[in-house]
Amino acid sequence: MVSVSVETPEQTGERLRRVIAEAELLVHDGVWGFEESPADRPPALTGDELAVVRDDESWSRLVPLTREREGVERFGVFSFHFPEGLDNSGFVGWLASELKARLGTGVFVICGSNRGRGGIYDHWGCPIDLFDEAVAVVGDLRAS
Repeated sequence: MVSVSVETPEQTGERLRRVIAEAELLVHDGVWGFEESPADRPPALTGDELAVVRDDESWSRLVPLTREREGVERFGVFSFHFPEGLDNSGFVGWLASELKARLGTGVFVICGSNRGRGGIYDHWGCPIDLFDEAVAVVGDLRAS
């Protein structure tokens, strides 16, 4: 369930620091990238992909990159699963802003739902060259 919190920015920051500390964090091994295919040709699911999304023109699959491909951006990926009942409203914007302020990088976030593990989960990607630093920022926020 999506929560709506009415709180000051300071209260939001305090709550989201508790959220990041309580969330289950998984740092995915390897380098990841997107493979695209036309909207009328959905990709076959192999079990390697973390996410598959589409717009009105194409499908996009987030998969491990086993070799460098021209024009394909390279990302590191980490994921959060949130405990059931935890108010994580605003988390994506908060963490994305923290990473932008501290590292100068943007991120992508793909959300899904697994009711058996508390509900919403997030896959976060950032440029592979800044991935270790991004994971360190997440670790600092979890410890604070």
